[in-house]
Amino acid sequence: MTTIHFSAVTTLKPEQFVAGLTDFGPGRAELFANSHDDYLRVHSQGPGYADVTEGAGGVWERLSYDWSDPRHIVLTTTDSSHWGGASGHTYTLTERADGTTAIDAVVVRDGKNVKGRLVGALFALVGKQVLGKAFAGTLRAIEARYPLTNEVHDA
Repeated sequence: MTTIHFSAVTTLKPEQFVAGLTDFGPGRAELFANSHDDYLRVHSQGPGYADVTEGAGGVWERLSYDWSDPRHIVLTTTDSSHWGGASGHTYTLTERADGTTAIDAVVVRDGKNVKGRLVGALFALVGKQVLGKAFAGTLRAIEARYPLTNEVHDA
């Protein structure tokens, strides 16, 4: 089992990050490179949760999304081509005094077969760098899709 921990700071408000993370519509790959539309299937969704299959390039994962606490989002792998056991993602969001949001991310990869164990071992070597770079791209894409507005409305 491989656990990868990385963090980032973004101009996104926590609500904007959650909106991007839980945008399961067409074009998801524009936000998440490893979630192509042809793999995307929303099995169920409600306030604060979703059951979604997504993936790319022959690797897919069914995830139970839980954002009932919008500052601590947990994605639990329930089925996958490669991952089993304790696999999943956890995002902890902390608003900072300067208006930015710190995001602490933990990705667990528990290979359920030979391919999964091999990729998990590779992640142990380069996962933080690869996933951290991909996550930075995701944050930039969400920032572009959900820009901050500073509109002033008359009372």
